[in-house]
Amino acid sequence: MKNSEPVAAAHAPHGPLTDYYRTEQDRQAYLRRIFDNTAADYDRIEAMLAWGTGSRYRRQALIRGGLKTGMRVLDVGVGTGLVAAQACLLAGDPALVTGIDPSPGMLAASKLPGTMVLVEGRAESLPFPDNHFDFLCMGYALRHISDLGVAFAEFQRVLKPGGRLCILEITQAKSGLGQWVLKTYMRGVIPLLTRFVSRQKETATIWRYYWDSIEACVPPEQVMATLSAAGLVQVKQHLEVGVFSEYQAIKPGTAGLPPAAEKRAP
Repeated sequence: MKNSEPVAAAHAPHGPLTDYYRTEQDRQAYLRRIFDNTAADYDRIEAMLAWGTGSRYRRQALIRGGLKTGMRVLDVGVGTGLVAAQACLLAGDPALVTGIDPSPGMLAASKLPGTMVLVEGRAESLPFPDNHFDFLCMGYALRHISDLGVAFAEFQRVLKPGGRLCILEITQAKSGLGQWVLKTYMRGVIPLLTRFVSRQKETATIWRYYWDSIEACVPPEQVMATLSAAGLVQVKQHLEVGVFSEYQAIKPGTAGLPPAAEKRAP
């Protein structure tokens, strides 16, 4: 039996979604505008989407990813802080947690502890020094990155040797029925319900876009191949309820020691 072909690393998480924008430059401007304009509604709609289980799931995902008390944490694509809030609790001190996001509107809508650091910026160009964080997380923002390879290389750079990564994302269900149910719920039911509970007229649009980007996104195998190509190790996917993917990885080396000293560590 022949060995299967290696999975290629990915660049863009998906091709242009031309119902919303045409070019990469248009994409960045579109996402910034729509996230800024819908930030006030985001947490309310997300709670409805997750049936109130979002906080518990995020906390358990971060625990599975290896987040422990005392770790210095970076939350990329922090948005309104739904993942960061759980990271603050697990780290034991909000001052240990930094969040970065390209949308000033989402950052302004967050209700995070005042001692947590919030920075406006992009995953592809993190304004932090090398080997700085013990743990890096990203919640449901992978599909909004322009180049996964560039962003993952940045993730690897800012993590300390032995540092851990946990990316949360929604991925396609394996079965046709599961795909139909999720698509109907996220692209049909949720946008319809937003008409009754949202304050912003574009809120329904962002949730339709949310599904369309999930449907177009590269498969988990390519995401993991791209993490490996960025120099991360022990890359794996943990799947919950068939659609909630947790990509986990580690930066080579032993925490607190340079990578070359890993083999000498007791």
